[in-house]
Amino acid sequence: MRRFVWCALAALLLAPTAGAQAPAGSAPRVRLGTLVAPDTVTVGDPFVVTVRIQAPPGAQVTFPAAPDSGAGVELLDPRRDRAVADSGEFTATYRLAAWDVGTLPLNLGNVVVNVGGQARTVSLAALNVHVRSVLPADSALRVPKPPREPIADPGLWWLKWLLLALALLALLALLLWLARRWWRNRRGAARPDGAYAAALAAFERLDRMQLVESGETGRHAALAEEILRDYLAARLPDEAVPSRTSTELRAALATREEVPHERLGALLELTDLVKFAAWPIAAASATEAGREARAIVDAVERGIREREAREREEAEARDRAEREAQRRYEEEQRRRSRKGPDASKDRAA
Repeated sequence: MRRFVWCALAALLLAPTAGAQAPAGSAPRVRLGTLVAPDTVTVGDPFVVTVRIQAPPGAQVTFPAAPDSGAGVELLDPRRDRAVADSGEFTATYRLAAWDVGTLPLNLGNVVVNVGGQARTVSLAALNVHVRSVLPADSALRVPKPPREPIADPGLWWLKWLLLALALLALLALLLWLARRWWRNRRGAARPDGAYAAALAAFERLDRMQLVESGETGRHAALAEEILRDYLAARLPDEAVPSRTSTELRAALATREEVPHERLGALLELTDLVKFAAWPIAAASATEAGREARAIVDAVERGIREREAREREEAEARDRAEREAQRRYEEEQRRRSRKGPDASKDRAA
C-alpha cells in the first residue's frame, strides 16, 4: 500500500503544478504532489491527505496548519511534517474526518515556499473528498417489523439459583473442613513429632513478627494460644477438638496426665480476656504468655513421648512373656510326646 502511495505521489509531481501562478523568472520553481487516501469515505471515517512539495535546495516551506473551521472537514491529529533539506523535498500529512455527505472541499489553504527572499504561494483549493451516505436511498421503502408482545416479568427467578449456589458452597466448605481434619489427624498419626515441629516453627515465626515491639501485645498472646490449640488438636485429636471453648477443652483434657492442667487453665483464662473482653495486656505479660504457651507444648510433648515409651515397653514385655509362655508350652508338649511310648510299654508289662 505504501509503495502505491509513493508511486502516485511521484506521478503527480511530474504533472504541471496546479494553482501556482507567478511571473516567469521571478519566483522559484516548485512542484506539488497530493494524495487523498481513501478518496471516498463515510461520515466520521478518518482519511489521510499527503501534500508533497519539491522546491530548490535551501527553500523554506510553510504548510497550512488545519482546514478552515467553517468546512465540513476536521483535523483529527496534529500535522506531521517531514523534510529532506538536501533534495528539497517537503511532505506534510493530515489525518482528517468529514462530517457531511457529498463532495467536500478540504479548504486547507495555501502552501508558502520561500527561496532567497522570494516567496511563492501554492494553492490546495483543488483538494476534496467524497463522503457517501450509509442511509438507504429512500427511507420510505423500509417496512417496520410487527410489534412484539410485552416482555413478561420473570419475578425473582434468580432466587432459587442463589439458594442452590449457597447450599453448594456450604456443602463444599463442609467437605473441605472434613478433608482438612482427616488429613491433619492422619498426618499426626503417621508422624508423631510432626505436630511438635510445626508448633516450634510457628512459635519462631511469631517471634520474628515482633508484635510486642510494635505494640500488638494482645495479638501476640492470642496467636500463641492458637498455636498451642493447633498442637493439642494434632497430638490429642480425640479430646482437643478445635471447635471447643476453653472450658470444654479443659474438661476434655482433664483425664490426660501429660497436660499441665493448672498452667493451661491460667493461659486460657488470660487469652480469653484478651480475645473476647479486649483486656489490655502489658508487653511483659504478652511475652510471658508466648513463652508459657511454648513451655506447655514442650511439657505435653515430653509427657506424650514418655507415655508412648512406657506403653512400648509394656507392650514389648507382654510380647516377651507371651513368647516365653508359648516356648514353655511347646517344650512341655514335646516332652510329653517323647515320654508317651515308654509310659505305654510300662503299663503293658
